[in-house]
Amino acid sequence: MASQDEYRIIRLEETIAHQSGVIEELSDQLAEQWKVVERMRTKLDMLAERFSTLEEQGLEAPAITRPPHY
Repeated sequence: MASQDEYRIIRLEETIAHQSGVIEELSDQLAEQWKVVERMRTKLDMLAERFSTLEEQGLEAPAITRPPHY
């Protein structure tokens, strides 16, 4: 028959094993989310650059001319 101390050690080992698994799973999920964030950051940078380019092109005001009916 296992003593009280042996039982407690077994329970602690089970708890540690479970927590280690959970930590590993969370670490994997965090790594996946970081990849998603990096892809989104890259896309955001590309869109910001495109927007800036389009904005610069749109700022060029057309020459002021008289309409043909004058």
